Amino acid sequence: MSSYFADTTLAPEDNPLTAEKIALGRRLFFDRRLSRDSSISCSSCHDPECAFSDGRAIAVGVFQRKGRRNSPTLINRGYGRLFFWDGRVATLEEQVLKPIEDPNEMDLPLSEAAARVSLAPGEISRALARFVRSILSGDSPFDRYINGDRGALTPEQLAGLQLFRGKANCTSCHVGPNFTDERLHNTGVAWRDGRFTDAGAGQGNFKTPTLREIARTAPYMHDGSLATLEEVIEYYDRGGNQNPGLDPEIRPLRLTAAEKQDLLAFLSSLTGRIRDRG
Repeated sequence: MSSYFADTTLAPEDNPLTAEKIALGRRLFFDRRLSRDSSISCSSCHDPECAFSDGRAIAVGVFQRKGRRNSPTLINRGYGRLFFWDGRVATLEEQVLKPIEDPNEMDLPLSEAAARVSLAPGEISRALARFVRSILSGDSPFDRYINGDRGALTPEQLAGLQLFRGKANCTSCHVGPNFTDERLHNTGVAWRDGRFTDAGAGQGNFKTPTLREIARTAPYMHDGSLATLEEVIEYYDRGGNQNPGLDPEIRPLRLTAAEKQDLLAFLSSLTGRIRDRG
């Protein structure tokens, strides 16, 4: 994935990536004027120091209003096909505007946001989408390994890779260069006390997140309910929370303590270098 750093094929034809246009998007990404009280920016929930997540279980917006879900990382989202945890939009150009208007996030009408930064709403959309497409992660130990450096992974990470592909069944959802199938699944996380606390896209379905930079983006799941990767592994090892719509790939794994440590070691190998071109 080191090639991600030079990839200019991410953008649609009507919103090409250029250094100047990405720089405008970056300025807007950090511009607090896009929130009602000018207290937060996009970067408040997608902090570069947290691999473009925020370290909180649930997002916090203007006036300390709590959202409903965890802030997902923006790493490599230029390759995404669905956006938001419930997959409700299909393009970055649409996605980047939603938090500005959301009353629990930035709570600002687009018309007012446009007036504040002297840009049309459509240009705000295109500029922010360009910048998000420039946020790329690559050159991880795993990348170096698959590119031919057989010493890039430790013995524990290699054992974890085999588990990831085999007994742990992670590749049933976490596939491809970004370790996500970009699809919706019921993994049982939202099922509590005989009901869904959040229906997601319906019947407890949520989008598979990327695993790139996963060691830097705690806490985990759509609701931030699992604080560590160890807890995530334990959750899947026991087969999740049983419910009528549970994905058939979610089942008890019966990993040993050593296997859990190897799997954890492999996940750490997905930490690479993050770069944005703004």
